[in-house]
Amino acid sequence: MQQSNPAVVTLVLGGVRSGKSRYAHQIAERAARVTFIATAEHRDDVEMQAKIERHRAERPKSWATIEEPIALSQAIQEASKSSDVILIDCLTLFAANLLEVCSGNVAQLQSHVDQLCSALDSAPCSIILVSNEVGSGVVPAYELGRKFRDLVGEINQRVTSISDTVVLMVAGLPLAIKGSLPAEAQP
Repeated sequence: MQQSNPAVVTLVLGGVRSGKSRYAHQIAERAARVTFIATAEHRDDVEMQAKIERHRAERPKSWATIEEPIALSQAIQEASKSSDVILIDCLTLFAANLLEVCSGNVAQLQSHVDQLCSALDSAPCSIILVSNEVGSGVVPAYELGRKFRDLVGEINQRVTSISDTVVLMVAGLPLAIKGSLPAEAQP
């Protein structure tokens, strides 16, 4: 992707370990100036810390990185000033972070999602977002699990509505469900 291409929004969905991040990287790596926005937070979870470190090591050194768990709209606005492509990984952790920070305040949750969609819609550069498809599983047994599933589903639907391309990853294979597969990452 070069600066002369029109700005496009691409959402890459899939289950756990479906190849979402790898595929999103393949799309982004053709751009000259990439900013990676990570939503994961370094906490006391050893497994998550290892995953964060693995993802850091996999990213090209030339990519700028912003670690932002909540204020994605501001991070997008800032990064778009010096990026051809922004890669956001992932909306699923963003949703979990929102549930924790907003403590059930629906208006506050909605405001963050509205701001994200507005930033995506007005960004002057292309944006690739990664998210889990959580609606294909069983109904969670606990209220918080159902709230999480519902919020991720809502965010995915809102982002899909403004995306030019939506790709569903299944066992490492990309399936275009809106638009067509980006030429940068054809299988």
